[in-house]
Amino acid sequence: MATSPPCPTPPGAAPGGVPRHAHWWQRPWVRYGALITLLALSGLVILALVREQTGTRGFLVGLGLAVLPVPLLVAAFRWLDRVEPGPWRNLLFSFAWGACAAALMAIVANSFATRWIATATADPTGADTLGSTVIAPVVEESAKAAAVLLVFLFRRRDFTGILDGVVIAGVTATGFAFTENILYLGTAFGTDQLTGESGIASVTAATFFVRIVMSPFAHPLFTVLTGIGFGVAALSADRQRVRRVLPPLGGLLLAMGVHALWNGSSTLGQYGFLAVYAVFMVPVFGLLTWLVVWTRQRELRTVREELPAYVAAGWLDAAEPFALGSMRARRVARRYARRCGGRAAARSVAAYEAYATSLAFLRHRGRLGRAGPDFVTRERELLLELWHRRAAARPALEHAARATAPRVPATAAPWAVYGGYSGYDGYGGYSGYEHPPYGQPPYGYPYGTYDPNAHRP
Repeated sequence: MATSPPCPTPPGAAPGGVPRHAHWWQRPWVRYGALITLLALSGLVILALVREQTGTRGFLVGLGLAVLPVPLLVAAFRWLDRVEPGPWRNLLFSFAWGACAAALMAIVANSFATRWIATATADPTGADTLGSTVIAPVVEESAKAAAVLLVFLFRRRDFTGILDGVVIAGVTATGFAFTENILYLGTAFGTDQLTGESGIASVTAATFFVRIVMSPFAHPLFTVLTGIGFGVAALSADRQRVRRVLPPLGGLLLAMGVHALWNGSSTLGQYGFLAVYAVFMVPVFGLLTWLVVWTRQRELRTVREELPAYVAAGWLDAAEPFALGSMRARRVARRYARRCGGRAAARSVAAYEAYATSLAFLRHRGRLGRAGPDFVTRERELLLELWHRRAAARPALEHAARATAPRVPATAAPWAVYGGYSGYDGYGGYSGYEHPPYGQPPYGYPYGTYDPNAHRP
């Protein structure tokens, strides 16, 4: 029976502390039960409120139109999370919190604040303007940020960097926008029913164009700024209290400011909305898109740089850091496993890729002195998860490394080689190309010179 190799000594890590006895309110079933009950009650209340304001037909029309961008937005955030995919339960919680709890808090708080201002100032029009440009951004962004905070506090193992913050925040805002769009589209449909408008000239069509076609990313864009702040905090060590507090607060304030500018664009005249959309929102969206894609590439580079330590210790094969550090190679490995071993093998390879990525990020934090007290325990858990899936994953990753490795020109010998052949090389190229052995360029793994203690902080 095969035995696992010894666990490599992590840089600057200390053994985990002794677990404490959990109180009754810290038990998982109590937390899950309370959370599910809270979200279910919030969903029922928000459903009743929206249906009361839109009517049954308006609610059904709004629901059918508001659901259209949801799969695309969730798929986009899930694509960003493919390097180290988080558990689906975190995404389900985030979406449910945004659609139910955050939406309920926003409706109740916004309505109360607007009515109070209108009563105090005797100016309903000014109260509506102040409510949409000041009150709503503060209330809504705070309600959505609560989901990011909860995941950050209670799912710390799944929240390791900027991309995790972006994904959790984006999915939360997608759920919030979904409920809000039901309300707006349902109300617009009710207005059209009263006025008899229909077709392109209707209020429903205009609302659909503005909220679903032009700006489905608006709410995710605001809340992603908060997620980036929490992501920066996740990259900081526990002792760096300032860096763990200021970035989330700064991201939240920035999200409120951008949200206020977006809501206030409707008061800037006939072309105010288009001006803010073209001059500010689109460039910010492009900048954030570049940031998250760059962060994703940086994470892949971290995988390639950190995993060779486990190759030297015997946990991984030589080609695996290259294959695991390439999204194309990962896809090839999953397809190969599915073709040879079915869906179960493909799922095993996908899990292997996720655990290996988490292991690379864990070691990276350890090298920088940002690992928690459970570093050794967590590292051992991840290594054992890899070891249990090695039978299905290693052949698939080896095949992926061979299939995706770049070709390098072969240096011709200055003398004649007996029996030499200059035709097809067996790897998709012809004379002048050769496929390098594992551990040699172009993989670029300095296995022979890698010292795990050389980067000890």
